[in-house]
Amino acid sequence: MKKHNRKPVLCLVSSSGGHWEQLQKLQILIDKYDGFMVTEKTQFDAPLAKYLMKQTDLKDKLMVFKMLWNSIYTLFIWIKEKPDFVITTGTMVAYPFYLLAILFRKKFVFIETFGRANMPTVAGKKMEEHSDLFIVQWESQKKYYKKAIYGGCLY
Repeated sequence: MKKHNRKPVLCLVSSSGGHWEQLQKLQILIDKYDGFMVTEKTQFDAPLAKYLMKQTDLKDKLMVFKMLWNSIYTLFIWIKEKPDFVITTGTMVAYPFYLLAILFRKKFVFIETFGRANMPTVAGKKMEEHSDLFIVQWESQKKYYKKAIYGGCLY
């Protein structure tokens, strides 16, 4: 029997801004294993990102169309890269990756944002249920989530 020595493929995905700032601190995982990073296309450069998605939020009038586009693009990325792990700090851009991780039974790691020490996030509440590892960056965040473990801050 032939032994399979393939390194795990990591998908690190987050929205732009503070979520992306935090996620970039995990670049060392991509250096150690195989993987790629995904974020939203903005006016700011994201040289570590291999893929750039459409930026959106709940107040965006075109949110449904942008999410549909991002979902199709996510499927393309998924087929091409075949990730074993999805790691995210949130938010909407990560949701299609989260759904595919569930569908294909891949490991999903959610890292709650550093910016919310005293309240849960919508993304955290939605993604906690199917996360294999749910990490908070503040001890005070643990009370909002059943599966949370304190991992310290990424900064």
